Amino acid sequence: MKIAIIVGTRPEIIKMSPIIRECENKENLDYFIIHTGQHYSYNMDRVFFEQLNLPKPKYNLNIGSGTHGKQTGKILISIEKVLYEERPDIVLVEGDTNTVLAGALAACKLNIKVGHVEAGLRSYDRAMPEEINRVLVDHCSDFLFTPTKKSKQLLLNEGIDKEKIFVTGNTIVDAVNYNIKLAKKKNENFKKMGLNKKDYFLLTVHRQENVDFENRFKGIIKGVKDIINKYSIPVVYPIHPRSSKMLEKYKINTNSIYIIQPEDYLNFLMLEKNARLVLTDSGGIQEEACILGVPCVTLRDNTERPETLEIGSNILAGAESDKIKDSVSTMINNKEKWNNPFGNGKSAKKILDILINYFSD
Repeated sequence: MKIAIIVGTRPEIIKMSPIIRECENKENLDYFIIHTGQHYSYNMDRVFFEQLNLPKPKYNLNIGSGTHGKQTGKILISIEKVLYEERPDIVLVEGDTNTVLAGALAACKLNIKVGHVEAGLRSYDRAMPEEINRVLVDHCSDFLFTPTKKSKQLLLNEGIDKEKIFVTGNTIVDAVNYNIKLAKKKNENFKKMGLNKKDYFLLTVHRQENVDFENRFKGIIKGVKDIINKYSIPVVYPIHPRSSKMLEKYKINTNSIYIIQPEDYLNFLMLEKNARLVLTDSGGIQEEACILGVPCVTLRDNTERPETLEIGSNILAGAESDKIKDSVSTMINNKEKWNNPFGNGKSAKKILDILINYFSD
């Protein structure tokens, strides 16, 4: 069996890292990594391979940014060339980015099997580019590795063959369990910032449907400022380049918000673990906060992680300032503990065992 692992963004690298480690631990397993370069700054890309002790990608495509069509097209063309030369038995993609869509399409066109890690997630919001990517990739995949039974059922409801679907848990649990140990060995960066454990909020906002619309972005920032006034504790915002650009474009005043540059993953994980509460529009951070036991307020109208809502680790706040303030109050006052619904941290091993069994028959 020859495996091609395709990554292109920060979340993909994190969630694929347990699978890469499993591949490294298997003797005589032929695999290689293709990095599209969809995320390309040091703190959002290369630092992950260094910090997480991952082997360097065999191919770096250096695609960079662009419109959805342009970026997806460039990735598709570049990946096709690599796959045509390498001829792997299976391509593994993770999540819902343009890299994932292009990688899956390129493999399908070459009659190479596709394995989708974290399959079956749905927000049912077709205005999200990620939702389109998820649906298309699920329907062209040969192996669908779902994080929960709920996501399996969603795929069955869409008519996908049950023989293709495997409930494996989410590799984010594997990654958090492994990486939090690495993070604890580092200097606690939040102390250098003058922060105390459980005495600050952590904010991440970067999604197109939030930052590209002036009223939504302004509503979120106003809500954050209201929280600062109410609780008198800092809100730390490691800012995404896209968000920074749009703040400047809309002339949004961020005085009182502690804005910092994007953190490397291990420093961010420690910021997340030690926060009193997380406000985010990131799907992966909803999961991480749940695993770390940190209350989460999601700055969206929907989520493809409904399990977090059901167990009480997360609440939807949208982008209206009053709803954000009320949601923060609800989560801070919620003293109930929850159990992580995304598996036992052995998802990568399950996935690789499934593939080895299939290709050895």
